[in-house]
Amino acid sequence: MKGEMTQKGKEALERFKMESASEMGVNLKDGYNGDLTSREAGSIGGRMVQKMINSYKMQ
Repeated sequence: MKGEMTQKGKEALERFKMESASEMGVNLKDGYNGDLTSREAGSIGGRMVQKMINSYKMQ
């Protein structure tokens, strides 16, 4: 089981990604998002990491 993500975990991560994209003003759609620029995609990932770090610090 090590390294495997549950369906519940995948769904939570997808919601987190959509929430972060919305905060950044990036329009994500379900499925393939190959039309995003590298800057847009990177801003979503960066925002996700930033939120995870802040959440960890608050604990």
